[in-house]
Amino acid sequence: MKNKVALVTGGSRGIGFGIATELAKVGFDLTINGVRDEESAQEALNSLQSHGTKVTYAQGNIAKAEDRTAIIEKVLADHGRLNVLVNNAGVAPKVRKDMLEIEEEDFDYMMNINQKGTFFLTQKAAKELIKQKEGNDDFEAMIINITSISARTASTQRIEYCMAKASLSIMSSSFAVKMADYGIPVYEVQPGVIETDMTTVVKDKYTKMAEDGLVLEKRMGKPADIGKVVASLATGGLPYCTGQIIVPDGGLGIMRL
Repeated sequence: MKNKVALVTGGSRGIGFGIATELAKVGFDLTINGVRDEESAQEALNSLQSHGTKVTYAQGNIAKAEDRTAIIEKVLADHGRLNVLVNNAGVAPKVRKDMLEIEEEDFDYMMNINQKGTFFLTQKAAKELIKQKEGNDDFEAMIINITSISARTASTQRIEYCMAKASLSIMSSSFAVKMADYGIPVYEVQPGVIETDMTTVVKDKYTKMAEDGLVLEKRMGKPADIGKVVASLATGGLPYCTGQIIVPDGGLGIMRL
């Protein structure tokens, strides 16, 4: 049997690389998307290929319509099919500004990638998944959206990021409704505070806060933690749960007195 194929956006570093690694471990062939050129991502690709699956690279910025088309076309050209879309690509604010000081340029930068780009890539991939599913009841497909606890956590210093993630949350539930007619589940994963290059500038702060009790498990999360959650979903480990939100946050979100 052919391996299932997953497209992981932003999959050459951080959480995306953690996801891609765990998917490779359970036998998925992969297309990794990133804005860097392939040579710059080669070390990550080599690491993924070491698990014995086929791994290809699709360079592109999901904020651009032509790039979104090229990414999907590259997946189909390289593998002939797509089973799982993992929407992970996203950016942090270039500069953290108070919400009373943020400018339209900052807002547009965030929304074009994190919100608009993700929505229209999902739309394009969803149409392909539906096409592959029609007339083939054995074809298994799903969409997994990586958002953040920022989707439900107020922050006056990065409001545009929180707003983008919150919009992806309603996008996830809406796609779950739409894709249910075709037997294609959709999930949302909301990571907590994860140790990546995006959180480097606040690593010391959050490490101490975690150790002091902010997080029940008393550590920042790792990309592999999120990867294992996604791999479980992608291999059917959470059936009859389309539209659900999985929150790997180490217990951060539990209300305590």
